[in-house]
Amino acid sequence: MNTLTAPPTTDLDELVTAVRAAVARPGGRRDTASHVADALCEHLPSPALLTPDQLAGERGTFRGHRLHVEPDGSFSMVAIVWQPGAVTRIHDHVTWCVFGVLAGVEYEDLYTLSEDGTALIEAGSNHAPVGEISGFAPPGDIHRVRNDSPDVAVSLHIYGTDLNAIGSSARRYYDLPIHP
Repeated sequence: MNTLTAPPTTDLDELVTAVRAAVARPGGRRDTASHVADALCEHLPSPALLTPDQLAGERGTFRGHRLHVEPDGSFSMVAIVWQPGAVTRIHDHVTWCVFGVLAGVEYEDLYTLSEDGTALIEAGSNHAPVGEISGFAPPGDIHRVRNDSPDVAVSLHIYGTDLNAIGSSARRYYDLPIHP
């Protein structure tokens, strides 16, 4: 998916309405992710949607704040606060995901699974500064997210599922050797 850059806005209700319309459009998962990315680009909120308590945390940690779950379960929005040094486990997802960076820089390491399934192969890395929007749809979405900067990063993730029902968008965690 192409990466977009958006200026921040502050109205979460406008974003929910735009994502609702994007999800209702016909097409497959990748099409939906693209439509949702366009909606997020047009309605990217500012980090001011989170309270100072939500932005706080200990170095090396990250915390998600569920902002909206669509009543029909078609999508969920989560703001993730990445403290300096935070890093996720390598994982993939059950559904499409679109994210936009509201503050700081979000770093992502990409992987593919070896043909025999016994190792991960490095497939590249990205860094997303404020205003950058990106997304993906499985398969082929194995990654790790981290904050290598000295500043707090905040990103808004929109997942094509009901997180109240399933708890997490992660499908599988990968604890395999990594090959360049």
